[in-house]
Amino acid sequence: MPARAELDPPQIGGLILAAGEARRFGSQKLLAPLAGRPLVQHVIDAANASCLEDIALVVGAGADDLVAHLDLGRTRVVTNPDATRGLASSLQEGLRALDPRLHAALVLLGDVPGVSTTLIDELVARGRDTRASAVVSVWRGRRSPPVILHKSLWAAAFALHGDVGMREVLKNADVLEFAVTDELGSLDDIDTREDHARVSGSR
Repeated sequence: MPARAELDPPQIGGLILAAGEARRFGSQKLLAPLAGRPLVQHVIDAANASCLEDIALVVGAGADDLVAHLDLGRTRVVTNPDATRGLASSLQEGLRALDPRLHAALVLLGDVPGVSTTLIDELVARGRDTRASAVVSVWRGRRSPPVILHKSLWAAAFALHGDVGMREVLKNADVLEFAVTDELGSLDDIDTREDHARVSGSR
């Protein structure tokens, strides 16, 4: 008979990556106003209201001004002192900071404000039900975060260097794709002021 640990549903935490330099935007885009809240606050609120077990917001060094403008709720702040080395270092800092008892991590991007609590909970449910190594969102025909990474893939994440993200980790993984419909949210990311104006106009 399987051990009890194998019968219990996997526990899944969340990472919100928010340590980028926003060079294309020209200023701290995560504080750009969107429907009355800072852009990244939408992601934090969706995560806080979800079934995620533990949530960490990964920011770069000197992000005190960013954090001061946010309502963190149950989300913890994790500082990546080497954020200029690229996305991989922020992913790694976040994974290290999560509760070690977790079985997987849902990775979110701080500049994708259309992510919803419903979408997060649906992804977590798929991760728990299938126990796949990875559950990847597919939006408008392409893979995109949020992505669930089972702990078996974290070693591959820790081997990354530079501005490289989850795509490399997923190359040899058992991946379950999850189609994101408009009813579940938008995975449109905001990189430029034009992106912000477009998304703001749709709210």
